[in-house]
Amino acid sequence: MAKKELNLGILAHVDAGKTTLTERLLYEAGVIDDVGSVDQGTTQTDSLMLERRRGITIKSAVASFALHDVHVNLIDTPGHPDFIAEVERVLSVLDGAVLVISAVEGVQPQTRILMRALQRLRIPTVLFVNKIDRAGASDERVVREVSERLTADVIAMGTVRDAGTRAASFAASDDQDPDFRARLTALLAENDERILEAYVENEAGIPARRLRRGLARLTKHAVLHPVFFGSAITGAGVGSLTSGVAELLPAAAGDPDGPVSARVFKIERGASGEKIAYVRMFSGTMRTRDKLRFGRELEGKVTSIAVFESGQAAQRPSVSAGAVAQVWGLRAIEIGDRIGDVEPAGTDRQFPPPTLEAVVVPRDDADGTRLREALAQLAEQDPLIDVRQDDARAEISVSLYGEVQKEVIEATLADEYALEVTFRETTPIYIERPIATGEAIELLHAPTNPFLATIGLRVAPAPAGRGVEFRLDVDPRTVPLYLYKTLGSFTEHMEAYVRQTLREGLFGWEITDCVVTMTKCTYSVPDGPPSRRGPLSTAADFRKLTPQVLMQALERAGTVVCEPTLRVTLEIPTGTLRAVVRAVTRLGAGIEAPAVQGELSVIETVVPAARVQDLQRQLPGLTGGEGVLESSFAGYQPVLGDQPTRGALRNVRA
Repeated sequence: MAKKELNLGILAHVDAGKTTLTERLLYEAGVIDDVGSVDQGTTQTDSLMLERRRGITIKSAVASFALHDVHVNLIDTPGHPDFIAEVERVLSVLDGAVLVISAVEGVQPQTRILMRALQRLRIPTVLFVNKIDRAGASDERVVREVSERLTADVIAMGTVRDAGTRAASFAASDDQDPDFRARLTALLAENDERILEAYVENEAGIPARRLRRGLARLTKHAVLHPVFFGSAITGAGVGSLTSGVAELLPAAAGDPDGPVSARVFKIERGASGEKIAYVRMFSGTMRTRDKLRFGRELEGKVTSIAVFESGQAAQRPSVSAGAVAQVWGLRAIEIGDRIGDVEPAGTDRQFPPPTLEAVVVPRDDADGTRLREALAQLAEQDPLIDVRQDDARAEISVSLYGEVQKEVIEATLADEYALEVTFRETTPIYIERPIATGEAIELLHAPTNPFLATIGLRVAPAPAGRGVEFRLDVDPRTVPLYLYKTLGSFTEHMEAYVRQTLREGLFGWEITDCVVTMTKCTYSVPDGPPSRRGPLSTAADFRKLTPQVLMQALERAGTVVCEPTLRVTLEIPTGTLRAVVRAVTRLGAGIEAPAVQGELSVIETVVPAARVQDLQRQLPGLTGGEGVLESSFAGYQPVLGDQPTRGALRNVRA
């Protein structure tokens, strides 16, 4: 019988205590002898020197423990919003999640963002309200906030005693507790017609066993979210949480005898510089010395495998469906790549892309080459930093979520690569969108065409948020199948050429929200002896001609530069409403009707991302330190007036 696997994510707003909870879970399972301290830098999963120095999680980390008959791969994720991309990669491999909330601070901005993503992906989730032993803790207030701000489909699984004191404890509700049974029955009846029918037919009540089965079923289907309480520091309530995880979250499903199917969610470098891929197995069994296909028609041979057992990674000859493993030997593999012939269940992007960028400058001009190589390795671990080089200005820039991420990159370059760098001013990352439809064609043997191919392309606008779509509208007989083997392979390669070209639009920003259609295609074939009219076309001819034709089509279509915006919610004292409205208006943002709720008022507005920091800096002075700002990505809006230009940039690749 195959071993049951549960890939469990621990997620939270920064400082809610998720890494300490991870330590407590490992301690309770007997994996570690002592609970490590985030403040002292002694935790199991925050293994990077920088993580221990700063007291925050920067990279996701995997540990494991046994829970009854289930093997749990515990994945600790960053809580700071600057590292949200790391969280996103983990979401694609989870069977279930524990969302940690502070009993003192309650539901925070990152909590809401994470819960929305978990709900979109329908990842079964239980909530753990941590820090019940801290002064100011309130279980009732937090449950109310959860119901109002996250989801109404929650049920408290017990009661807290002596909240806010070191003696705080959690008592799990007994199935015979009439109050708990009533609340659980009502919640189940709202979400399950069979429970509703049973409730109507049986006035004496539904058997406790059936209620527990209903709770487990709806939790595993991500419909309901049980709420546990406790303290990761003292261990209060953690036993009830682990029992709830075992009962209510689903173990991984998958066929170990099926075709190999896996996804890469993390890349790191070993002590000797070798690439190590962290993979989640969805199907099949991967063995050392296996030759595997991954990414875009790449192939590699597995040289070593390690699975997570008793907290640490242990070398094994194979890994099967449901498990998480480290894999060596696949040198060209990248984060997000699928492995094998079957596409595993994946995710679309759940969080916004970075909206900021900054130029990285080595303190020593002679370190330019070393800096490029170091940043290329960092981009393996986090592709969204999107390292780019401007040859004309001899500059290297990176994409960022915020200033903390910039500080971490600077410290990482110093600690791991002995490179001292500075950053120039952080600026927004714009995008470009086509304004109209434009077409262009370059004909084989035409004076303006130095390549042995004919390519015609049409660019048309697409709805905002659609991204880039490539279509093929040519006679298949005109496609050089001797180069690409199949029409599908030709389409895939042409799409790759198009997407690479669209990274630099007319103003230097990436082009998105468009449909690119190939309307014409021919290739050169020699007539044979005695005539030699021209040599045979190569794949390079199509790759090199695509940018020339596509940029002509874009020039005819025209583009507009768009800036990133954030939807901002301000909770402020009502007496400061007029001053805050004036400040928001000066930033060029429109105000939706404020919601006045007695002494507090709520303002919602959409603000250019570049100006949100200005508003954040002004808010304490405008509100006597009582204003709260929450923000979320709201998309892009056209820039009015002069269009900001970025120099021609290209990717730096390892």
